[in-house]
Amino acid sequence: MNLKRISLLVVVLVALDQILKIWIKTHLHLEESLVIVPDWFQLRFVENNGAAFGMQIASRGAFDWGKLLLSLFRVGLVGALLYYIWYIIRHKAPTGVVIGLSLIVAGAIGNIIDSAFYGMLFSASTPTTVAHFGDGYAPFMMGRVVDMFYFPLFQWSNHPLWLGFLLDERGYFFGPIFNLADAYISVAVVYLLIFQYRFFK
Repeated sequence: MNLKRISLLVVVLVALDQILKIWIKTHLHLEESLVIVPDWFQLRFVENNGAAFGMQIASRGAFDWGKLLLSLFRVGLVGALLYYIWYIIRHKAPTGVVIGLSLIVAGAIGNIIDSAFYGMLFSASTPTTVAHFGDGYAPFMMGRVVDMFYFPLFQWSNHPLWLGFLLDERGYFFGPIFNLADAYISVAVVYLLIFQYRFFK
């Protein structure tokens, strides 16, 4: 796997993530849902200020320092991973490792774009209005990340407390709402841990 092919893969993955996010943001109200598979899969438009799967970083004061730190961490991570991918390609690393790391890069870039630019490019989304281009709602790096994949599989009333993060406000498992970028990162990490762990030794 050469650098050109990996670059093309990352560009395609980021483009797919952004196309879906922009469509969701410009066609749905905040919290609006489209039922794809009844009782299982919905496209539900939510936004978050924090990390993957709608998790939040606490911030004190008027300026969201937690969000800024997360954005800077993502930029640093992408830079480090790009260098590492270039390095291991030169040293003939297994294709699976290169692709897995490239998925993580694509996911991080996808969410960085939301945070960095959506606040300047779009109007604010609300439960009664659909966003449009222009009339930005936040400065650079202060935009909100668009999430949409929602899989409310079943209600779980007697769950262990430590698994509460997997439930939504109505007690449905799997509760977190996520996007394509989150999925890229999650799939890549699981794949690398299960199938490519020997490489990282």
